[in-house]
Amino acid sequence: MGRASRDKRDIYYRKAKEEGWRARSAFKLLQIDEEFNIFEGVKRVVDLCAAPGSWSQVLSRKLYLPAKLAPDSKGENLPLIVAIDLQPMAPIEGVIQVQGDITNARTAEVVIRHFDGCKADLVVCDGAPDVTGLHDMDEFVQSQLILAGLTIVTHVLKEGGKFIAKIFRGKDTSLLYCQLKLFFPVVTFAKPKSSRNSSIEAFAVCENYSPPEGFNPKDLHRLLEKVGSPSGVDDTDCCSGWLEGPNKVYIPFLACGDLSGYDSDRSYPLPKVDGGTYQSLDPVQPPIAPPYKRALELKKASNQGVRDPENLSLDS
Repeated sequence: MGRASRDKRDIYYRKAKEEGWRARSAFKLLQIDEEFNIFEGVKRVVDLCAAPGSWSQVLSRKLYLPAKLAPDSKGENLPLIVAIDLQPMAPIEGVIQVQGDITNARTAEVVIRHFDGCKADLVVCDGAPDVTGLHDMDEFVQSQLILAGLTIVTHVLKEGGKFIAKIFRGKDTSLLYCQLKLFFPVVTFAKPKSSRNSSIEAFAVCENYSPPEGFNPKDLHRLLEKVGSPSGVDDTDCCSGWLEGPNKVYIPFLACGDLSGYDSDRSYPLPKVDGGTYQSLDPVQPPIAPPYKRALELKKASNQGVRDPENLSLDS
């Protein structure tokens, strides 16, 4: 699909390029903030699974740059933003990049060092696996990613802090909700206006981090499994089946963003330009080392009839 065609089909894709965002997902975090005011009082924030960096851009523009440009700013006590991803990404002003694994405790140690021994006020995660289209599989893999994010949250988030994470809604959503409620008294599932209605994507907005009394991060997985197996039977799968019927859990679900604004599932005509036609813009910042780069090189070699693709580059 060409850029012009997608500009018509996806208004947020077009707006992201016009406003300088690296991806349309920036609008999702902005709309979550409109509803929940998640940036209020935030001085230290962690962006998990950050590449290509649209959420880090939002954090920079909403937290770092206003503080830096304030008339009374002396360059001290500016908000600290740490972005973590296995993949590198192009620099963003005010954002410290850590190329690491969010499931590794050493990554948490690196974050805290950047915060001079302090903990974060906010942790955000827009990470997602490569979807298969099999909703049950995608939901399961995504929930495991969220729990990996929760692992680092228990090390770096201060009590009273907030955690925002992408989720995929499905049959075990109730289980995930109850697992998050172990650590956050207030959990709301939110659907930003910029998230397509046709997508099972939503976001968990977790507020007021309050770990159980005497909690040891090493016990995290045991506690999470206990939620799905309340009887304590070892051979019982960790699932949400027992959360139905008389134990049914009702999850707060909220649409956020201007509900009279752009519809992410609707096509919009391109803007009219005096004396010419609308020129589609290039993406603000393509990934600099995408995990699929090798696959693209092999496809290019196949299309060009190259027998030895080992030395082929996308730039050749």
